[in-house]
Amino acid sequence: MSSFDLSGLVKAYDVRGVVPEQFDEDVARALGAAFAQLVGSEGATSIVTAHDMRESSVPLSRAFAEGAMSQGLSVVESGLGSTDMLYFAAGHLNLPGAMFTASHNPAQYNGIKLCRAGATPIGQASGLTTIRETAEQLLADGITPVGTVGEISSVDLLGEYGQYLRSLVDLSGIRPLKVVVDAGNGMGGYTVPTVLGQDLPLEIVPLYFELDGDFPNHEANPLDPKNLVDLQKAVVEHKADIGLAFDGDADRCFVVDERGEPVSPSAITGLVAVRELAKNPGATIIHNLITSRAVPEIVREHGGNPVRTRVGHSFIKAQMAESDAVFGGEHSAHYYFRDFWRADTGMLAAMHVLAALGSDTAPLSTLGAGYERYVASGEINSVVDDQAAATRKVLASFPGTEVDELDGTTVSFSDGAWFNLRASNTEPLLRLNVEAATPERMTEIRDQVLALVRSTPEES
Repeated sequence: MSSFDLSGLVKAYDVRGVVPEQFDEDVARALGAAFAQLVGSEGATSIVTAHDMRESSVPLSRAFAEGAMSQGLSVVESGLGSTDMLYFAAGHLNLPGAMFTASHNPAQYNGIKLCRAGATPIGQASGLTTIRETAEQLLADGITPVGTVGEISSVDLLGEYGQYLRSLVDLSGIRPLKVVVDAGNGMGGYTVPTVLGQDLPLEIVPLYFELDGDFPNHEANPLDPKNLVDLQKAVVEHKADIGLAFDGDADRCFVVDERGEPVSPSAITGLVAVRELAKNPGATIIHNLITSRAVPEIVREHGGNPVRTRVGHSFIKAQMAESDAVFGGEHSAHYYFRDFWRADTGMLAAMHVLAALGSDTAPLSTLGAGYERYVASGEINSVVDDQAAATRKVLASFPGTEVDELDGTTVSFSDGAWFNLRASNTEPLLRLNVEAATPERMTEIRDQVLALVRSTPEES
């Protein structure tokens, strides 16, 4: 790989790599200049930045700002923030934005999530490839300042971010709730006290609120069950009503009930959808194809219009814009709101759950059960060199089923059970998700498909 090949760093949706081997200040400076050239050509004169608590985030974001200013754009630094705070900044200030974070990745990683003004996403097909190619050229040729160098300023948006979220979901009148929050030493430790910790009937029990990009307690990735263990124990020990776990950049939120049992992101999607449909009768709700089929059923039962989409924030946000959807949910606990510039915010989803729980006398286990209709396997990864051959092998074993290829391959059975096989964009992995009416049926399909996927491919 030449020193100016950034294809391993610039992914489908964002920038993500190991510091400094893949991502250093020179690369950040070139990406800043390339980003400025792109959004500057579209009329922008300023951008806004934010960064997480990783040790490398400040120097990388400052180098990025230098690159952007060299191309004549001014930079508004909002400093420490969660990813949804950066989306708030891009929407509230109507500026293109850059968030420096590697989300749930380990300490040695960092990255950038980019958006246009109004928090409109920038992905591979909407400018990220151009940014990568321009940055590679700038690294090879050097960055030449253009005209007048831009200026830098700073703004503190934490208070306004909190006020805005609290204007969308009123928690002031709910019954008192004890809430354990595991911030995983990530940005939730910065945002939760402002959003949920003031003048509300909430007793917050904090876990790992100290900002620490080395993640000394556990990885800030609640999608992995081992990272929920501390939260589950604490909820039971404190006799709490609910537990919330945020990932490193606090744009995703996972929910645990009063027994310490996880509430699936599909159930949260259904719950929030019902609340949004109460405010917006007949509205469209987006769900990706891995969410439970309970989600479209619940949306229809409440008079809404469910729209199924591919996995990934750029597809969700594009579909939301096209259909004017009020809300969208993913199986990975990303939740998108029209009221939040169609961007994802785990905090706002958490507030909806708190509002629903606090307006009901039943415990969360009872409330959540109404949205959990089927049994899901969760996402299971298998290392497979030839994903296409493995998928063909699986399909040949299920003749007469309904097959669609919106995203990977989804096979649906006459009894309502289904499975989806999707190839990873970046690794030699096949991802399997299965759902059925009973644990036995789910296990039967899961084990049959995994045996096929993981067996030696036949000679072609």
